[in-house]
Amino acid sequence: MPKMTERDRLADLEARQRKMNDELESARRALRGKYAAMIAEMSVEKLTEKDFRELLTQAIRVGGNAALMALKGLPTAT
Repeated sequence: MPKMTERDRLADLEARQRKMNDELESARRALRGKYAAMIAEMSVEKLTEKDFRELLTQAIRVGGNAALMALKGLPTAT
């Protein structure tokens, strides 16, 4: 196989990068779909949309494990 020119190498790397970005986005969509399906099984209607969004935002910000530990320490709502 002949040696690639710099231009050919750059084009090849850019094509690989686009493919990786597409695969990354596809994996993100699949994971988000899986999580969305879990939400459908929960009684989220008990929360306002604002509270639900804030709850998820903060849980993601601090990390799932830290958020879970903090929530487990709270008393059960009546």
